[in-house]
Amino acid sequence: MTALRLPAGRLLRRVPLRRILCLLPLVLVAVVAVRHRSVLAEGIGHLATAQWPWLLAAACVTCLTWVAAAVTRQGAVVDRLPGLRLVVTQFAAGAANHLLPTGLGASAVNLRFMTVCGLPLARSSAALALYLLAESVARVGLLAALLIAFPDALRLGPLLPEGARGPLLLALGAAAVVGVAAFAFVRRLRAAVLSFLRTALGEARSVHTRPSRALALWGGSLAFPVLQASGLVLVGFALGLDVPPVHMALAYLAATVAVALVPTPGGLGSVDAALVVALVAVGGPVAVVTAVVLAYRIITVWLPLLPGALTLGALVRWKVI
Repeated sequence: MTALRLPAGRLLRRVPLRRILCLLPLVLVAVVAVRHRSVLAEGIGHLATAQWPWLLAAACVTCLTWVAAAVTRQGAVVDRLPGLRLVVTQFAAGAANHLLPTGLGASAVNLRFMTVCGLPLARSSAALALYLLAESVARVGLLAALLIAFPDALRLGPLLPEGARGPLLLALGAAAVVGVAAFAFVRRLRAAVLSFLRTALGEARSVHTRPSRALALWGGSLAFPVLQASGLVLVGFALGLDVPPVHMALAYLAATVAVALVPTPGGLGSVDAALVVALVAVGGPVAVVTAVVLAYRIITVWLPLLPGALTLGALVRWKVI
């Protein structure tokens, strides 16, 4: 038995795992591109007829979203993170987020980055949870503020398919019951959750005792969805979408909040459909709205995807993550 285990162990050590991890993002990009080739072709066709200054502005705003994400990540931890590597990691994390179910790719990349920077796993996980909480609060809060300011701009009903509300509420209720039961009856899970909450609350208190970190956390969290919505507005200008800019921003926030629980890679497909429905709900013509959404996703998802995957592979190879 020992004789059989040794060669297997040696063989496993000889597998170029890091090299495989470097190439894996490129393989996933190819798979995703082939699966969505018709969307890519149609979106590129719409870009050819758009006004390029607005598209260039949308591309610049998209780049700023990675800076906003880096600022928020830094605000979630007391320790100083290397600035340039942090921004580059957010660019790579964006590609990972579009290749894996929503949130998992970016979370895994950033968790690995913080642990490589010397943060213990418990504190890195707490910082990740704080980032996600701040970003969610900022996005939902911004949506609520716009809905209060413009109550007649958007009807939220069409964002959910007909007949989906009941099953959705039932599924959420069942998930809540299962979670509470597991917490109550599984001692190890309860201990792990309580330990994580203590660490997370301690990290949150430490961050908010430093005004610069608190400003970075909440300012970046607010800037991130604002920049994303601004990119959609600029693409709308480029393609002549006759909808007020604030209404377009409201439609974007409503669509992204509505599909936040849909486990598709980067929201591919689900975000597109929700954006079309939301923009039509604020008064956009279906044909123009479809063109705007396809062009927007080309700029924000497909154009950065390959360089982002290459950057991700390079960061793995250089042991930055």
